[in-house]
Amino acid sequence: MILSILPLFTIGPLQIVIIVVVALIVFGPVGLGKKLGSLVKGTGKGVKEFKKALKEEDSKEDGSKE
Repeated sequence: MILSILPLFTIGPLQIVIIVVVALIVFGPVGLGKKLGSLVKGTGKGVKEFKKALKEEDSKEDGSKE
C-alpha cells in the first residue's frame, strides 16, 4: 500500500520550476518578499508607538492622582 502512494510524491522538472518561480516571487528583490518586509516593519513601528503612548498616558494619570 505504501509503495502505491510513493509515486505521488516524486518531484519532477515541472514541480522544480514551480518551486523556483514561487521562491523568486516571495524572496525576490522586487517581489512580494520586499513588500511583506516593509509591511512587517511598519507594523512593528506602529506597535512600538502604541505601547509608548500607553506608557505616557499611564504616567500622566499617576501624576494627576497624587
